[in-house]
Amino acid sequence: MDEAVEAAAKIGYPVLIRAAFALGGLGSGFVNNETELRSLAAKAFSNSSQILIDQDLRGWKEVEYEVVRDCHDNCITVCNMENFDPLGIHTGDSIVVAPSQTLSNREYFMLRRTAIKVVRHLGIVGECNIQYALHPESERYCIIEVNARLSRSSALASKATGYPLAYVATKLSLGKDLISIRNSVTRITTACFEPSLDYCVLKMPRWDLKKFQRVSTQLGSSMLSVGEVMAIGRSFEEVIQKACRMVNPSLDGLEGKDSCLITDDIPLDEQLKGATDTRLFAVQTAFKRGYSVEDIYQLTKIDRWFLNKLKNIAEMRKACISLANANISSATGSGGVAKSILTKERMLTLKMHGFSDRQIARYTESGKGLEGESRIRSIRKKKTLECCHV
Repeated sequence: MDEAVEAAAKIGYPVLIRAAFALGGLGSGFVNNETELRSLAAKAFSNSSQILIDQDLRGWKEVEYEVVRDCHDNCITVCNMENFDPLGIHTGDSIVVAPSQTLSNREYFMLRRTAIKVVRHLGIVGECNIQYALHPESERYCIIEVNARLSRSSALASKATGYPLAYVATKLSLGKDLISIRNSVTRITTACFEPSLDYCVLKMPRWDLKKFQRVSTQLGSSMLSVGEVMAIGRSFEEVIQKACRMVNPSLDGLEGKDSCLITDDIPLDEQLKGATDTRLFAVQTAFKRGYSVEDIYQLTKIDRWFLNKLKNIAEMRKACISLANANISSATGSGGVAKSILTKERMLTLKMHGFSDRQIARYTESGKGLEGESRIRSIRKKKTLECCHV
């Protein structure tokens, strides 16, 4: 305990306490003074004989690389991923995007080069996951951890890229090299080829916190989610709306107040400042109330690129509703507004941004539930637009 206090004083408060050999961030958390440190450290020591005292890097970007290396020193990066939320939230509780969306080419290759150097220096043969903290305004970075094993992120990377990480890692552990292993998914390339993605993959966690009374919804370094979904699409807007529908069947997509997840009892600024299971929907509510990207960035520290993409969804929703209201007086028959305003180009744009038929029906007042959804689907098919999602 005394060593922990001394280390924290040397680093400077606030600091992060992490229990060694603990999965899911068990026994970890941020502390602001010695009293909090002693209290949390005592809990951490109940789970592990060793704890780590780390610098507080909340607000930095969190980036991951999946690396494989064989016994002949052939080494490749299979996938890199980026957390939607800034560092300070457990990866299992954060939305994760693959490939990374906000890194510059220089940053991407800098971290890739470092990942390969680390794996070679440690002599790892098999699969390895490396997590970075990257300063949002500079090229400063820290290695958070190196997992010389398959991790939760490895499953996402494998599904996102079609690269069978578990299969390859097993072969490598038996002494095979990357050149001799055939990719069991493509059946054409060898395992030495790095996947290249021309699409976007997003992982969104699912929480069931509302099933329990007096449970805090604040997200931190200890994992609270009970599951996750994965969405694939051509744009960030498309995949995040798909993921919202999958993680919560009662949602038609990414909404603000219409999601019924945002309360008026708590000021909106507070709902944006604290990382919770509903902050994503609070961001949409903020855009509807006129907040700028910079306003929301200062409150959440979510990267401005992601916020601009969320703003695109909010503006497209607003434009669709405004257009429907402007034409409602001239519309005739069921679904008249939708028929008159939903040109093929507009429908295609809405679909490319992930809006479901049910969302569009609600915005254009074409009916509720399955009735409105069926009308929009009928209009869409007449315009020869077939989609892999609704």
